[in-house]
Amino acid sequence: MRKISGIVSALAGSLLLVVPVTTAQAATTVKTFTFNIHHGAGTDGKLDLERTAKAIEASGAGIVGLQEVDRNFDARSNWVDQAAWLATRLNMNYVFAANLDWDPPEAGKPRRQYGTAVLSKYPIVDSRNTPLPKVGDEEQRGLLEAVIDVDGTPVRFADTHLNNATAAERQQQATAIVGLLGNAAEPVVLVGDLNAVPTTTEIKTLTARWKDTWTEVGIGLGYTSSVPLPTRRIDYVLHSSGLKATAAAVPSTFASDHYPVSATFTLG
Repeated sequence: MRKISGIVSALAGSLLLVVPVTTAQAATTVKTFTFNIHHGAGTDGKLDLERTAKAIEASGAGIVGLQEVDRNFDARSNWVDQAAWLATRLNMNYVFAANLDWDPPEAGKPRRQYGTAVLSKYPIVDSRNTPLPKVGDEEQRGLLEAVIDVDGTPVRFADTHLNNATAAERQQQATAIVGLLGNAAEPVVLVGDLNAVPTTTEIKTLTARWKDTWTEVGIGLGYTSSVPLPTRRIDYVLHSSGLKATAAAVPSTFASDHYPVSATFTLG
């Protein structure tokens, strides 16, 4: 009996020495994409939203920011609600922001709208569009913000299209964006056609607050405009410190007069 008791005691002692092993939770990967779609018209001048959809689809992005999106706007886009069409085609949630909102061509028709859109494979839990400063009769621009639930973590994804005419107006718009997004509680991704190269004051205003993904992980010049022979980098994916950039690319496509920009992040 003593021998058996000794064995039991030894086993009990060894069990007390077992340390539970915990497995570290893998970081969430988020793929993003920004694209000025030129209302679906490619470099050949042909309207082809399916071509636009394929460019988005090929990226594998879970969150997409689009600029120059028509919603029942004009014959140039066959009066289509382009954001809704792309969201249905790609099986994504979406929110559209009308920066131009005009009366319909005739009574009973939908309003003519033009602006930006966010598509997301994740739930969009909140959104808002804020008009940005403009000078005189320049086109109204806006900042579309969508709070997106990425596997339980809220991310504030913002999409914009700054003025193409004057640096002074872009500077006002950039300053306004910092004021709107600078104190966000969530990790921030800011995308869009900013109509300015990285060395300009207006872009430096933004990159002083958020990291430029292309300078972190992009390879090459990253030129996006104008297709087919781009000479400028004016389309951006910027982000806050709550996200770590792991990859960036400028996919080649003739679906628009801009190339898109894709960027991948780890969250958490």
